[in-house]
Amino acid sequence: MAPPFKCVHMCSSHEATDNRVFHKECRSLVDAGYDVTLIAPATADETVGGVHIQSIPPSANRFLRMTQTVWRVYRLALRQDADIYHFHDPELLPVGMLLKWRGKLVVYDVHEDVPRQILNKYWLPAWSRGILAKAVERFELWVTKRLDAMVCATPTIAKRFCPQKAITVYNYPWIDVKSSASPVPYADRPAKVAYVGGIAPMRGIHEMMEAMALLPKSLDTRLIAGGPFFPPELKEELSVHPGCDRTDFVGELTRQEVVNLLAECRIGLVTLHPIPNYLDALPVKLFEYMSAGIPVIASDFPLWRQIVESAQCGLLVDPLNPQAIADAIQWLLEHPDEAAQMGQCGREAVVARYDWRWEAKKLDSLYQRLLTNQSLGIA
Repeated sequence: MAPPFKCVHMCSSHEATDNRVFHKECRSLVDAGYDVTLIAPATADETVGGVHIQSIPPSANRFLRMTQTVWRVYRLALRQDADIYHFHDPELLPVGMLLKWRGKLVVYDVHEDVPRQILNKYWLPAWSRGILAKAVERFELWVTKRLDAMVCATPTIAKRFCPQKAITVYNYPWIDVKSSASPVPYADRPAKVAYVGGIAPMRGIHEMMEAMALLPKSLDTRLIAGGPFFPPELKEELSVHPGCDRTDFVGELTRQEVVNLLAECRIGLVTLHPIPNYLDALPVKLFEYMSAGIPVIASDFPLWRQIVESAQCGLLVDPLNPQAIADAIQWLLEHPDEAAQMGQCGREAVVARYDWRWEAKKLDSLYQRLLTNQSLGIA
């Protein structure tokens, strides 16, 4: 019996426990029979769920991450002598190019539309963002023409690359129907509203908190926000926000802690601002809320409207209008039967259409195609 094909996934900024990289892609590849190694920031080398984690120390700052960390990833990757190399961060594009020059099969996992993302990087001087975005886009396209495949998180991202090389693997949740179903009946849950993810102005935190301040005191509701602050000093700024007395910041959460939080909430918020990098994104939090069986309040973007309306799983709002967000929260809290039905519809839609199982098959098919073409000597 032939040994399993060996694949190496590489990260410089995504941690070894990253949801898409580790819990979805790496673990589903193990289930498909591959020998999987993950090179990523972690505290120690270990094997978890069949994935062999090769740890690299977290970078102290962005400059070291883009120089020293990138070099460490490349050296560790070379030692693996794998059949397929699959990297997840744009700063690893040079690593992908070097591995390709050595005759390796190389896949680039494009989580974000990086050039458009750069236009909204708060830590970059405003005058430099457009120049840097164009330079990164040109370099990214130049490198990807030489790689074997791109795995893109959305169709919009995939359109930027060669259609013969790019596939879309959606970042849908991995649903376990038995374990993820909440034992807490919807009607028995407290009037809590959840937000899970990065806490930042562009992700709507100011409008969410202002909406909480606008709600009638009689509703006795709270916003529970779980995630890191971007930038870190935002936490102090929000401590004096008018909605702070109705908001609890609970820090970064593990996957199980997210499940536990959503099991005790009535509503999930995903009111990101209408910037280019979000308009065509498919935020995993949207599907996590649906999977948890709670109605969503989402930004009224065309792509998101299609999902929410087709599933009948929530309400759409102008994310820049705190009053509209507050009105949506109030309606759902005052109409619990309708809200519970929306939550149930969302869960049914996720199980039927938005489950990672279908995406895992796409990834396996891509690997098999690349490996077969290589064995046949096809360029």
